[in-house]
Amino acid sequence: MHTLTDSERQVLETIQQRPMLDQVESWSAVNSGSGNLDGLATTAKMLADAFSVLPGEVTLVNPEPVDRVLADGSIKTVAHGQHLLVTVRPDAPTQLLFTGHMDTVFPADHEFQKLRWLDDGVLNGPGVADMKGGISVMLAALRAVELSASLSRTGYQVLINSDEEVGSPSSAKLLTELARNKLAALTYEPALPDGTLAGARGGSGNFSIIFSGLSAHAGRNPDDGRNALLAAADLALRLKRLSREGLSVNPAKIDGGGPNNVVPNHAILRVNFRPRTPEIVTQTEADLHRIIADIEREHDVRAHLHGSFGRPPKPIDDGAAKLFALVKQTGADLGLSIAWRSSGGVCDGNNIAACGVPAVDTMGVRGGNIHSKDEFLIVESLTERAQLSALTIMRLSEKGAL
Repeated sequence: MHTLTDSERQVLETIQQRPMLDQVESWSAVNSGSGNLDGLATTAKMLADAFSVLPGEVTLVNPEPVDRVLADGSIKTVAHGQHLLVTVRPDAPTQLLFTGHMDTVFPADHEFQKLRWLDDGVLNGPGVADMKGGISVMLAALRAVELSASLSRTGYQVLINSDEEVGSPSSAKLLTELARNKLAALTYEPALPDGTLAGARGGSGNFSIIFSGLSAHAGRNPDDGRNALLAAADLALRLKRLSREGLSVNPAKIDGGGPNNVVPNHAILRVNFRPRTPEIVTQTEADLHRIIADIEREHDVRAHLHGSFGRPPKPIDDGAAKLFALVKQTGADLGLSIAWRSSGGVCDGNNIAACGVPAVDTMGVRGGNIHSKDEFLIVESLTERAQLSALTIMRLSEKGAL
C-alpha cells in the first residue's frame, strides 16, 4: 500500500469539480462534428485559450491532406480541422504524452445538440463523455501537477486532434512523431460507468475497392459486358468468409450500378476489418490482395484498392502491463477500484502503442451511451478521474521509469 504524501494531498486538493463542469458545458455547447470545420475552429480556439494556463507553447497544427473515395469512384482531398499541440519542457529527461480529441460523431445538422440533466449528477449532451469531459480531466490534472516540484525533470506534449472519430487520418503522422521517445502515454477516452478501463484492443482497417468493368445492353448483348457490381458483391462474400476467431470482417456498403437494362461498369465495395493481433493484420493484407486478384481474373474487371489498417492492434505488453499496474495502485490509494477488460473499439491509443509506447487510453470521465443521443457524463467522476491522472503523472515523474 502506497499512502499519499503531504505534497500529493496538497496537489489533489487543488482539483475542483465546478470549473471542470463549466468547461464541459461550454465546450459541449459548440458542435464540433468531425466535418464541421467552423465548429472545430471555434472549439480549437476555446481549447487553446484553456490550455494556455500551462507553462509551455500552445500551437495549432494544420492537418495532413487526406484522400477519400467518393461514390463515383473519384478520389477527393477532404479537409479536416487544425490540431491543438502543447509542448512543456521539451528538454527534460523524462517525457510523457497526453492525447484527446475535440471532434464528436454528431454533425452540425444532427438532432443531438443540447445539454440536459438526466438525474442529479448525470449530464446528457453531445461529447460530454467522449470526450470534452476527458479533455477537462486532462487539463485539470496537468494544471494541478504543475504545482509539484517533482515535474521539474519531466516534460510532456499534449495533442488534441480534430479527426479521431473518423480514424485520425490527418493526425496519424503527428501522433507517431509525438510518441517518439516518450516514457508513457495517457489518452482520455471515457471509462465505463463503473470505472472499468479498456485494456487490450483489436485493430481496425477500412478499405474501398473500386471496380471498373464494361457496360453493355442487358438484353441485346449482356455477355459483352463486365459486371462491376457483381464483382463487388462476389468480393464481399469472399471477404466475409475470412471471418474467424481473432478477425471480424464487415462488408458495409456497395456503391454503383445504374439502370436495370445496363450491365454496370462501376462499383465500390466498402469493408471494415477488425484484427486482434499484428499477425492477423499481415495475413489479412495478403488474403485481401490475393482475393482481389482472383476477382479481377474471374470477372475480367479492374480493381483499385484504397485504404489501410489505420488502427493497429493494441495488446497489453510488458510496458503496458506496468503502466496499468501503476494506475491500478494509484487508484487504490485514492479508494478507487481500477479494473480493465479487452475492447473491440479502437482509438488513438492503438497508434501510440504501435510506436512501442505504453498507453492507458481510457483515463477520461465515467460515462456511457457514447456515439448516441443518450450519451451521458457522471459528473462526480470529473474530480475523481482528474485526481487519478494527477497522482499517476506525479508518480511517473518521480520514478522516471515504469
